[in-house]
Amino acid sequence: MVQRMAVSLRFALLLFAAFVSFQLISASDDATILYESFDESFEGRWIVSQKDEYKGVWKRSKSEGHEDYGLLVGEPAKKYAIVKELDEPLSLKDGTVVLQYEVRLQNGLECGGAYLKYLRPQEAGWVSKEFDNESPYMIMFGPDKCGATNKVHFILKHKNPKSGEYIEHHLKNPPSVPSDKLTHVYTAILKPDNELRILIDGEEKQKANFLAADDFQPPLIPEKTIPDPDDKKPEDWDERAKIPDPDAVKPDDWDEDAPMEIEDEDAVKPEGWLDDEPEEIDDPEATKPEDWDDEEDGEWEAPKIDNPKCEAAPGCGEWKRPMKRNPAYKGKWHAPLIDNPNYKGIWKPQQIPNPNYFELDKPDFEPIAAVGIEIWTMQDGILFDNILISKDEKVAESYRASAWKPKFDVEKEKLKAEEAAAGSDGLAGFQKTVFDLLYKVADIPFLDAYKLKIIDVIEKGEKQPNLTIGILVSVVAVIITVLFKIIFGGKKAKVEPPKETEAAESSSSKQEDSGEKEEETEKEETAAAPARRRRREN
Repeated sequence: MVQRMAVSLRFALLLFAAFVSFQLISASDDATILYESFDESFEGRWIVSQKDEYKGVWKRSKSEGHEDYGLLVGEPAKKYAIVKELDEPLSLKDGTVVLQYEVRLQNGLECGGAYLKYLRPQEAGWVSKEFDNESPYMIMFGPDKCGATNKVHFILKHKNPKSGEYIEHHLKNPPSVPSDKLTHVYTAILKPDNELRILIDGEEKQKANFLAADDFQPPLIPEKTIPDPDDKKPEDWDERAKIPDPDAVKPDDWDEDAPMEIEDEDAVKPEGWLDDEPEEIDDPEATKPEDWDDEEDGEWEAPKIDNPKCEAAPGCGEWKRPMKRNPAYKGKWHAPLIDNPNYKGIWKPQQIPNPNYFELDKPDFEPIAAVGIEIWTMQDGILFDNILISKDEKVAESYRASAWKPKFDVEKEKLKAEEAAAGSDGLAGFQKTVFDLLYKVADIPFLDAYKLKIIDVIEKGEKQPNLTIGILVSVVAVIITVLFKIIFGGKKAKVEPPKETEAAESSSSKQEDSGEKEEETEKEETAAAPARRRRREN
């Protein structure tokens, strides 16, 4: 009897577990609008743009070191465009929407994009086979790096209800693109309370509010007033704070014609100066080339060399007194400046009500009907994978755990093993930690004005790893300077951009020695070129 009850209980528990699992799967299926793993061929499901300018060929390829497939950018220096239509347009106004995908920069990213575009319905004026950079998107999200640009974009294209114009609103202070070649997963979570969260590898990097003026540039809600475009500065408006003193008179002893420099009358010609010796002489060891043709090449002249007699003497040729500053020099006279009695300040047009001003409780999102990749890149090896659009954050989290995390862990362990095998005694791992930390520092909002300069210095340090300590010192110096300005105020001192410090240069001297030797060898080879041919002037 007891055994039967135990069996029945176990059976009931199994049924309950199966029911719960079914409910979770059903909920997941209901919440998932799109999931693309590229485990099967993308042909027929994704549409490649037929526009002539998009020459890049998309490939379904395995991620390096994995059996997992993705969509590969296979050739450098080309434009790529491909789009996938959703079964039905997705409203962004109803509840949470999660946009997520993986990208691996297998060959790094010097100049190019790896972002996705979420497009409006085709009624907005586009067709899949002609997908290009003009196709109307609602959201653009993902990494972009080239020159001074290094950011994970989030751009919302929002329609002004007054003007009807679609305006790009860029997320301020976006996070930087990870600098390694590992697989990373990018997540944008749009909440019904106007909140936006940007995650990289599941870690929150930025939080913003769509309606906050400080979070987007330009803000979604425009200014209430604008400068009057028809307002004109009055002709008698004087913006000069200082003017020359009209009563000032040039002093009688002011000589505007006095030269800045004069000969030093106290100078004496050095003893042993060779007045009759030229500074250069014909090279006595030079010989006329056998193939020299006087009729075609003109009369041959030996190349010149420094006169060896001048090396031992103070100098050669005609001696001239050196110049010195003229004590009587004052330059052109100018009247001193005084306060302008007619000064009215810097003129600005008057403010008028903004005809395009509007108020919002929520962004007026339009539906998204497709997801596309439209990029121009100088790098190949960019692999896109596990593209997800969902209504549930937990679904995105589960895909990160099951699809991304195992790959990332394998890649990270492999990277650690390679660094250890390189015989760096742990230095490479330390440098990686330092550079990762510095990239996070660059994302601190109050350093926004110096972000591009800091990132530029970090990237130089990554190319020359022995600069690590010097780079760290440079960035810390910038942070301390900015903090002093914030805490103590006062005059806004000009903050010098971070640069490789003398300590960094010292630490890199050994590495640069080989380059200097090569440069010296090149110069020596240039100097050893055959004697130059000269044609006599007619």
